[in-house]
Amino acid sequence: MNKINITAFATFFFFSIFYLISCNSTYTSKKKGYFNIVLPQHQYKVFDSVGFPYRFEYPVYANIIKDSTYFDSNPENPYWINIDFPKFNARIFLSYKIIGGKAIYKVKQITGGYKDSTAVNQFDKMVNDAFTLTNKNEAVATSIKDSAFKTANKVSGVFFKVGGNAATSKQFFMSDTTKNFIRGALYFDTTPNADSLRPVQDFLQKDIAHLINTFQWKNK
Repeated sequence: MNKINITAFATFFFFSIFYLISCNSTYTSKKKGYFNIVLPQHQYKVFDSVGFPYRFEYPVYANIIKDSTYFDSNPENPYWINIDFPKFNARIFLSYKIIGGKAIYKVKQITGGYKDSTAVNQFDKMVNDAFTLTNKNEAVATSIKDSAFKTANKVSGVFFKVGGNAATSKQFFMSDTTKNFIRGALYFDTTPNADSLRPVQDFLQKDIAHLINTFQWKNK
Protein backbone atom coordinates (compact mmCIF):
# COMPACT_ATOMS: atom_id res chain seq x y z
CA MET A 1 0.00 0.00 0.00
CA ASN A 2 1.59 3.25 -1.08
CA LYS A 3 1.78 6.44 1.01
CA ILE A 4 -1.23 8.09 -0.67
CA ASN A 5 -3.49 5.07 -0.06
CA ILE A 6 -2.39 4.82 3.58
CA THR A 7 -3.29 8.47 4.15
CA ALA A 8 -6.69 8.06 2.50
CA PHE A 9 -7.42 4.92 4.55
CA ALA A 10 -6.45 6.64 7.80
CA THR A 11 -8.68 9.60 7.01
CA PHE A 12 -11.62 7.31 6.16
CA PHE A 13 -11.08 5.27 9.35
CA PHE A 14 -10.98 8.40 11.56
CA PHE A 15 -14.22 9.86 10.23
CA SER A 16 -15.96 6.48 10.42
CA ILE A 17 -15.09 6.13 14.11
CA PHE A 18 -16.18 9.75 14.76
CA TYR A 19 -19.49 9.12 13.02
CA LEU A 20 -20.21 5.96 15.05
CA ILE A 21 -19.37 7.70 18.34
CA SER A 22 -21.58 10.66 17.43
CA CYS A 23 -24.54 8.45 16.57
CA ASN A 24 -24.33 6.57 19.87
CA SER A 25 -23.74 9.59 22.13
CA THR A 26 -26.47 10.73 24.53
CA TYR A 27 -28.55 13.68 23.26
CA THR A 28 -28.72 16.62 25.65
CA SER A 29 -31.65 18.99 25.19
CA LYS A 30 -31.04 22.70 25.26
CA LYS A 31 -33.05 25.13 27.28
CA LYS A 32 -35.53 27.29 25.41
CA GLY A 33 -34.15 30.75 24.78
CA TYR A 34 -35.75 34.15 24.24
CA PHE A 35 -34.59 37.28 22.49
CA ASN A 36 -32.30 39.48 24.53
CA ILE A 37 -34.03 42.75 25.47
CA VAL A 38 -31.90 45.82 26.05
CA LEU A 39 -33.46 47.72 28.95
CA PRO A 40 -32.96 51.48 29.36
CA GLN A 41 -31.87 53.26 32.53
CA HIS A 42 -34.69 54.15 34.92
CA GLN A 43 -35.27 57.91 34.55
CA TYR A 44 -38.41 59.89 35.28
CA LYS A 45 -40.29 63.10 34.57
CA VAL A 46 -43.35 64.70 36.16
CA PHE A 47 -46.94 64.40 34.96
CA ASP A 48 -48.77 67.42 36.36
CA SER A 49 -51.35 68.47 33.79
CA VAL A 50 -53.57 71.49 34.51
CA GLY A 51 -56.98 70.51 35.85
CA PHE A 52 -56.03 66.95 36.70
CA PRO A 53 -56.76 65.89 40.31
CA TYR A 54 -53.44 64.04 40.63
CA ARG A 55 -49.74 64.19 39.78
CA PHE A 56 -46.97 61.60 39.62
CA GLU A 57 -43.64 60.77 38.02
CA TYR A 58 -43.38 58.40 35.06
CA PRO A 59 -40.53 57.06 32.87
CA VAL A 60 -38.92 59.23 30.18
CA TYR A 61 -39.25 56.28 27.77
CA ALA A 62 -43.06 56.27 28.13
CA ASN A 63 -45.80 58.45 26.64
CA ILE A 64 -48.93 59.81 28.34
CA ILE A 65 -52.06 59.48 26.17
CA LYS A 66 -55.59 60.47 27.11
CA ASP A 67 -57.82 57.44 27.04
CA SER A 68 -60.66 57.83 24.54
CA THR A 69 -61.95 54.27 24.98
CA TYR A 70 -61.48 51.79 27.81
CA PHE A 71 -62.26 48.20 26.84
CA ASP A 72 -64.93 49.35 24.36
CA SER A 73 -66.48 51.76 26.88
CA ASN A 74 -66.25 55.53 26.98
CA PRO A 75 -64.19 56.92 29.87
CA GLU A 76 -66.22 58.25 32.75
CA ASN A 77 -64.29 61.55 32.86
CA PRO A 78 -61.32 63.26 31.13
CA TYR A 79 -58.84 62.08 33.77
CA TRP A 80 -58.51 58.55 32.40
CA ILE A 81 -55.06 58.16 30.83
CA ASN A 82 -52.74 55.52 29.42
CA ILE A 83 -49.00 55.31 30.00
CA ASP A 84 -47.62 53.76 26.82
CA PHE A 85 -44.28 51.93 26.58
CA PRO A 86 -43.70 51.64 22.78
CA LYS A 87 -40.40 49.76 23.18
CA PHE A 88 -42.12 46.97 25.13
CA ASN A 89 -45.59 46.98 23.49
CA ALA A 90 -46.94 47.62 26.99
CA ARG A 91 -49.43 50.02 28.52
CA ILE A 92 -50.62 51.01 31.99
CA PHE A 93 -54.32 51.90 32.05
CA LEU A 94 -55.20 54.49 34.71
CA SER A 95 -58.93 54.91 35.32
CA TYR A 96 -60.00 57.68 37.71
CA LYS A 97 -63.32 57.89 39.53
CA ILE A 98 -64.87 60.51 41.80
CA ILE A 99 -66.26 58.97 44.97
CA GLY A 100 -69.90 59.99 45.18
CA GLY A 101 -69.97 60.88 41.49
CA LYS A 102 -72.23 59.28 38.92
CA ALA A 103 -71.01 56.50 36.67
CA ILE A 104 -72.38 54.22 34.00
CA TYR A 105 -72.15 50.51 34.77
CA LYS A 106 -72.73 47.56 32.46
CA VAL A 107 -75.51 45.38 33.85
CA LYS A 108 -75.84 41.88 32.41
CA GLN A 109 -79.31 40.97 31.17
CA ILE A 110 -81.11 37.60 31.18
CA THR A 111 -80.66 37.47 27.41
CA GLY A 112 -76.88 37.55 27.88
CA GLY A 113 -76.42 41.11 26.66
CA TYR A 114 -75.51 44.19 28.68
CA LYS A 115 -77.41 47.37 29.46
CA ASP A 116 -76.04 50.70 30.68
CA SER A 117 -77.16 51.67 34.16
CA THR A 118 -76.41 54.87 36.05
CA ALA A 119 -75.20 54.54 39.63
CA VAL A 120 -73.22 56.39 42.27
CA ASN A 121 -69.55 55.58 42.80
CA GLN A 122 -69.36 54.10 46.28
CA PHE A 123 -65.93 53.51 47.79
CA ASP A 124 -66.68 50.00 49.10
CA LYS A 125 -68.12 48.91 45.77
CA MET A 126 -65.11 50.22 43.81
CA VAL A 127 -62.75 48.35 46.14
CA ASN A 128 -64.77 45.15 45.66
CA ASP A 129 -64.76 45.70 41.88
CA ALA A 130 -60.95 46.02 41.92
CA PHE A 131 -60.61 42.67 43.70
CA THR A 132 -63.19 41.08 41.38
CA LEU A 133 -61.41 42.26 38.23
CA THR A 134 -58.12 40.87 39.52
CA ASN A 135 -59.65 37.53 40.49
CA LYS A 136 -61.00 37.08 36.95
CA ASN A 137 -57.46 35.90 36.15
CA GLU A 138 -57.82 32.86 38.42
CA ALA A 139 -58.35 30.48 35.49
CA VAL A 140 -54.81 31.10 34.13
CA ALA A 141 -53.04 32.50 37.19
CA THR A 142 -50.68 30.38 39.25
CA SER A 143 -51.02 32.79 42.17
CA ILE A 144 -52.67 36.07 43.14
CA LYS A 145 -51.12 38.13 45.92
CA ASP A 146 -52.40 41.44 47.24
CA SER A 147 -50.59 43.80 49.58
CA ALA A 148 -51.82 47.02 51.15
CA PHE A 149 -49.55 50.07 51.15
CA LYS A 150 -49.36 53.66 52.35
CA THR A 151 -46.76 55.96 50.83
CA ALA A 152 -44.82 58.90 52.28
CA ASN A 153 -47.31 61.15 50.44
CA LYS A 154 -50.07 59.55 52.54
CA VAL A 155 -51.56 57.77 49.52
CA SER A 156 -53.10 54.41 50.42
CA GLY A 157 -54.02 51.48 48.23
CA VAL A 158 -53.57 47.82 47.35
CA PHE A 159 -51.13 46.26 44.89
CA PHE A 160 -51.94 42.97 43.13
CA LYS A 161 -49.31 40.62 41.71
CA VAL A 162 -50.71 37.89 39.46
CA GLY A 163 -48.51 34.91 38.60
CA GLY A 164 -48.71 32.79 35.44
CA ASN A 165 -49.89 33.70 31.95
CA ALA A 166 -52.50 36.25 33.00
CA ALA A 167 -53.40 39.15 30.72
CA THR A 168 -52.13 41.54 33.37
CA SER A 169 -49.68 40.60 36.12
CA LYS A 170 -49.56 44.01 37.85
CA GLN A 171 -52.67 45.81 39.11
CA PHE A 172 -53.31 48.35 41.84
CA PHE A 173 -55.70 50.95 43.14
CA MET A 174 -55.24 54.10 45.26
CA SER A 175 -57.77 56.24 47.12
CA ASP A 176 -58.21 58.82 49.85
CA THR A 177 -61.56 57.03 50.64
CA THR A 178 -63.55 60.28 50.49
CA LYS A 179 -63.16 61.89 47.06
CA ASN A 180 -60.63 60.21 44.76
CA PHE A 181 -60.18 56.67 43.46
CA ILE A 182 -57.82 55.48 40.73
CA ARG A 183 -57.11 52.00 39.40
CA GLY A 184 -54.09 50.92 37.35
CA ALA A 185 -53.38 47.80 35.30
CA LEU A 186 -50.38 46.81 33.17
CA TYR A 187 -51.12 45.10 29.86
CA PHE A 188 -48.94 43.85 27.00
CA ASP A 189 -50.02 43.95 23.37
CA THR A 190 -48.94 40.34 22.87
CA THR A 191 -49.93 36.83 23.89
CA PRO A 192 -49.19 36.48 27.63
CA ASN A 193 -46.13 34.34 28.35
CA ALA A 194 -44.79 34.67 31.87
CA ASP A 195 -41.32 33.34 31.01
CA SER A 196 -40.57 35.56 28.02
CA LEU A 197 -42.16 38.66 29.58
CA ARG A 198 -40.56 38.27 33.02
CA PRO A 199 -37.52 40.54 32.37
CA VAL A 200 -39.77 43.35 31.12
CA GLN A 201 -42.35 42.80 33.88
CA ASP A 202 -39.63 43.00 36.52
CA PHE A 203 -38.27 46.13 34.87
CA LEU A 204 -41.68 47.84 34.71
CA GLN A 205 -42.42 46.74 38.28
CA LYS A 206 -39.86 49.34 39.41
CA ASP A 207 -41.56 52.00 37.28
CA ILE A 208 -44.96 51.17 38.75
CA ALA A 209 -43.51 51.35 42.26
CA HIS A 210 -42.01 54.75 41.44
CA LEU A 211 -45.36 55.97 40.07
CA ILE A 212 -47.11 54.87 43.25
CA ASN A 213 -44.50 56.35 45.60
CA THR A 214 -44.55 59.75 43.82
CA PHE A 215 -48.33 59.88 43.36
CA GLN A 216 -50.19 62.78 45.00
CA TRP A 217 -53.77 64.00 45.10
CA LYS A 218 -54.12 67.68 44.17
CA ASN A 219 -57.73 68.39 45.13
CA LYS A 220 -57.72 67.42 48.81
